[in-house]
Amino acid sequence: MSVVGVTGTNGKTTVAWMVRNALNQLDCPSAYLGTLGFQTTGVREVMDNTTPFPVKLWSLLSKAKSDGCSAVVMEASSHALFQRRLAGVSFEVGTFTNFTQDHLDFHGSMDAYRQAKLLLFTEYAAASKKEFAACLNLADPVGQAWSHELPCPTFTFGTSDAMVVADASDIQVDGLTLSLPGGQSARLRFGGDYNVENARAALATLVAMGFDADEALSALASVDPVPGRFEPIANTLGIGVLVDYAHTPDALTNLLKSVRKLRHGRVITVFGCGGDRDRTKRPKMATAASSLSDLIIVTSDNPRTEDPNSIIDEIVPGIGDGTQWERVTDRKEAIHHAIQAADPGDVVIIAGKGHEDYQIIGREKIFMSDQQMAQDALHEKSMVPR
Repeated sequence: MSVVGVTGTNGKTTVAWMVRNALNQLDCPSAYLGTLGFQTTGVREVMDNTTPFPVKLWSLLSKAKSDGCSAVVMEASSHALFQRRLAGVSFEVGTFTNFTQDHLDFHGSMDAYRQAKLLLFTEYAAASKKEFAACLNLADPVGQAWSHELPCPTFTFGTSDAMVVADASDIQVDGLTLSLPGGQSARLRFGGDYNVENARAALATLVAMGFDADEALSALASVDPVPGRFEPIANTLGIGVLVDYAHTPDALTNLLKSVRKLRHGRVITVFGCGGDRDRTKRPKMATAASSLSDLIIVTSDNPRTEDPNSIIDEIVPGIGDGTQWERVTDRKEAIHHAIQAADPGDVVIIAGKGHEDYQIIGREKIFMSDQQMAQDALHEKSMVPR
């Protein structure tokens, strides 16, 4: 099977999802493996890790083959690359999305984190039994640097002088138009400004696999949105409600910038930070939120074995002066409070959990869906006489 690995701080899930589903449209039956789980032709199987450990990984690859897949598109996490979980996998294409702060609790430094991601394009590329091609984002300084350093064939995207160029227009909450230099355009079902980069990455990956840019773009137009990524919650109240997985400062900044371009009312942001994870990003998340939000509601996000209020105490110092904010530790109450506070024209961003339908408290997973809690809050608000 052809195997594609997608690495980078943000966008891995969306890009892998886009590529896998576009391949299915291109008569190349494919499997997806990553944050959303594992899927071939049936229902997605939930997993504990973005990139599984070797025994589980090879079991899933075997299942993909037996299910008739011609390709597998997987997210390659920095943890998995560093721990050599992917040893023996012959990648055909490696795609790099971007590089910003995350996982310093594991890697210790930004340099070590970057070197872990680089392994996909050096050690794993050299060990592949297939001709390996790198697909790099020139809009990111790391991708730009790697484009001059890697010995393997490279395909680039993200800037006007890249090998694969696509212009974006008419960017809305639920879609955007991507156009090739030759004039062909397609309406994609992915909204938000930051999905432009993800769509370009997916397009370039398909080109690196040998598909024509025109047919690749047409296939991307048929791909459904990714669960928990810029996911709108429909309602009749005139309030925008979006659920997104953004859990790094850069991801939250890009998410809020996209919303700012699409809305004229207030932006109300609900977010928290995970326990037992990189503590240095907590105030940075607050800084990102406060620079682009009119109201912040700081809450819990997988506190694990830490005290939720202690986590919030480390988030709060990053909130800028003059920013309106509130502490609502219980996540369900925070979401209800945000939606109750919203007026028509406002947008409520619920960030950090995305597709996850649980909260990890202590060492126990408790069912909790941001989408369901938002729907319940919207229903409750609609029942209140005005």
